[in-house]
Amino acid sequence: MKYSGWPEPGELVVGDVDEIADFGVFVDLDEYEDKRGLCHISEVASGWIKNVRDHVREGQTVVAKVLDVDESANQIDLSIKDVNEHQRKDKIQAWKNSQKADNWMLIALGEDVDDDRYTAVANALLAEYDSLYDAFEAAAISGDEALEAVDIDEDARDAVVEAARDNVSVPYVDVTGYVDLESTAPDGVDDVKAALEAAEGNGEIPDGVDLEVGYVGSPEYRIKVRAPNYKTAEDQLEAAAARAREAIEAAGGVGEFHRERREDDE
Repeated sequence: MKYSGWPEPGELVVGDVDEIADFGVFVDLDEYEDKRGLCHISEVASGWIKNVRDHVREGQTVVAKVLDVDESANQIDLSIKDVNEHQRKDKIQAWKNSQKADNWMLIALGEDVDDDRYTAVANALLAEYDSLYDAFEAAAISGDEALEAVDIDEDARDAVVEAARDNVSVPYVDVTGYVDLESTAPDGVDDVKAALEAAEGNGEIPDGVDLEVGYVGSPEYRIKVRAPNYKTAEDQLEAAAARAREAIEAAGGVGEFHRERREDDE
């Protein structure tokens, strides 16, 4: 999605080198409709420049910092040299993510979606998320729940979730912990089984989280959690262990959570 307005001074923009002159470089801004900026030769690279073409080439994609904007003169002044490598990489990645999100929007709403419909749905998503990419990633992880606060109709919500889950590759992390569960009661085996079922969450694990409980060696059981980020994974691991411990203790047994396997089980 290209913006119809103007960039702000200090903003980083992505553009393609359209024309090279002795006094500088003209850059077509990829994120803004019909906007072109000028990077003066003194802002192309640090130090004295003999030939601009030694530093940039026509058709090259560059990241530049907006120095000044004069809407009345239709002029945008840019600097390429003021962008460090870390900023350049981050901006290029964000730009690529934006292009992916635009494509996912067309998948969700249809290639022939009219501009008003596209803009309305995009603006609603951007009201709740920093970018369309973030909105689709959240929808891929949490489904309808991620879009509950987004002011769009049900058809659009369902379409965004479906497109997200079909196209977004969600990064996941795995964490593992262990619980020791013991019961000396006559029906202690059943008590341990009930504690393990409690650890599994009884079907109430959040969307986007996978939780698996496995046997290691009596009295030790492994809890493995896969989630979109470490905080969620850790929270769910600790919650699962707490459920197991509370269940076994309620039955008169003993439960203990630890992060590493016992050495004598290796």
